[in-house]
Amino acid sequence: MKFTPTPFKDLIVLEPKVFGDSRGYFFESYNQKTYADLGLNYQFVQDNESFSSYGTLRGLHFQRGEAAQAKLVRVLEGKVLDVVVDLRLHEPTFGKVFSIELSSENKKMMIIPRGFAHGFVVLSPTALFSYKCDNFYNPSAESGLLYNDPDLGINWLVPEKDLILSEKDKKNPLFKDIKSHL
Repeated sequence: MKFTPTPFKDLIVLEPKVFGDSRGYFFESYNQKTYADLGLNYQFVQDNESFSSYGTLRGLHFQRGEAAQAKLVRVLEGKVLDVVVDLRLHEPTFGKVFSIELSSENKKMMIIPRGFAHGFVVLSPTALFSYKCDNFYNPSAESGLLYNDPDLGINWLVPEKDLILSEKDKKNPLFKDIKSHL
């Protein structure tokens, strides 16, 4: 497994070693010992999966306080633009955005530490998205950021008219309105 650091502390892109032949392919997507040997000591407690069509934007979501979640994210089918915003007050990347294309073709994954807002948009006709979390979902700690916040300036790579959002995600607050409450 290739572990590639990003400019954000503890935000890591992972590329598994894929073994392919005439039957298809095999790769190890998660091995607790391999991760621990690299100092990534996550104890994942919940697996989530979503299936979405082109233009579906899920996010930007996060859990506040003790309910914060680290995630290991990947795409099983299709292609997404995966986006995070650093909400860790004492990091130099606070308020900065990182995005990467994750797909069933490139098989890249990403470790997102606690303290990030996370979202993705589907770039292919459909996508099957999977993620492990190191903390259980807590509805009372749920929060989010507005996907089109001009201060974040995220290019979702999908025309605005083609975006499909939940009503809740259309009403998330702006970054400037929550940063003093983090």
